[in-house]
Amino acid sequence: MTVSHRLPRSMAAALAVAAASAAAAPAAAQTNVSFIMDWAWQGPQAFALMARNEGCFAEGGVNITLDRGFGSGRTPVELASGTYQMGLADLNPTIKFRAENRDSDIIATAILFAGSPLVAVVRADSGIEEPGDLEGRTLAAPDFDAGRQLFPVFAAATGLDADSVNWISVSPELREPMLVRGEADGITGFVTSSVPSLVALGMSEDDLRVFYYEDFGAELVSTAVLTTRAFAEANPEAVATVTRCMIRGVQLAEADPEGAIEALVAHEPLTDPEVELIRWQMTIDDMLRTDMAVAEGISTIDMDMLQRSIMSVEDAYGLENALQAAELFDDSFLPPAEERMFLSD
Repeated sequence: MTVSHRLPRSMAAALAVAAASAAAAPAAAQTNVSFIMDWAWQGPQAFALMARNEGCFAEGGVNITLDRGFGSGRTPVELASGTYQMGLADLNPTIKFRAENRDSDIIATAILFAGSPLVAVVRADSGIEEPGDLEGRTLAAPDFDAGRQLFPVFAAATGLDADSVNWISVSPELREPMLVRGEADGITGFVTSSVPSLVALGMSEDDLRVFYYEDFGAELVSTAVLTTRAFAEANPEAVATVTRCMIRGVQLAEADPEGAIEALVAHEPLTDPEVELIRWQMTIDDMLRTDMAVAEGISTIDMDMLQRSIMSVEDAYGLENALQAAELFDDSFLPPAEERMFLSD
C-alpha cells in the first residue's frame, strides 16, 4: 500500500499499521465438527455431500468432517463416547440407548426422514410366508443394524417370539451375500440398503419377500440428526448450522437425484450409480416425502406419534416408560418452516 505524501505523518503511520494488521488478521474462526453418518456412502447418504459441496457448512462457520457409519445403533455410542460431536441415525436405536442410559443427553435436532425403512427380508421360496414363520429361524445382520436392534418392536407388533430367533452377527458387506448363498433364512436392515443390494447380486424382487415393520403396526420414525445436549449448549450456532445444512442437502438431493448420485460417485468412485439412484429414489418415495413433510416442511413431526414410538421401543425391551418426546427431539435448532419446504414443489 502506498500512502499519499499529502497526509500528515501521524495519520499515514496509523493507516499503515491498520493495513498491516488487516493483512495479518486470521480468517473468522470455524467450529470443527466431526460427523458420523448412519451407514456406508450410498444413495441415501449423498445429500450430506451435496450440502458440503455447496459450501453450506463452511459458510455457516463449521469445518465439518463427514465419516461413513456402521449402523444406526453405533451412532449414539460414538456420540456418548465423544468420538464424534454429531451424527446421523435411525432414531429408534437412540431411543433404546437413552431408555437404557437415563443419564444420556443425546438429542435429535432434526428428523429428516419420517417414514420407516426397517424391514426383514427372506427368500420367497423359504417357506416364510408371514412374520410368525420367522420363529426358530436364523437371521443375519450387523450388531448395530437398526433393523436388528428394533426387531423386538416388530416382534411385539406381530406376536412372534423374538427370543426364538437365532442371529448371526456379520459385517455390513456380508449381510446380503449370506441370504443369497442360503447361509441365513433372512436378514434385517433398511429396505433401501438390502433390496437394491440383493438385486445387484442377481436376485429379482420376485425372489424376495419383504416384511416392512411399519406395515405390521410398528409405529417408528426414521433418520435423524443427532448430537449431545452438552455439545449443543456449548456450540449452538454450529449445531444450528449443521442441522440447517443437512436439511438443505436433503432439499438439493430431492430436487436433483441425478446430481446427488454424481456427488456420491465423485466421493466414492467405485459406486454403481444406477443402484444408488434406485436407493435414493426409494428413500424419497417411502421415507422422505410424507404428507406432513410435503405440507409443512422437512422435520415437521407429530410429537404424539413420536411419543407412541418411544413407548413402543421401551415396551419391547421391558423398559420403564420414562423418556419424553420433548427430551429427545429439540426443534429449536431448526430453520423456519418456509426454509424447509421441498424445492421441487
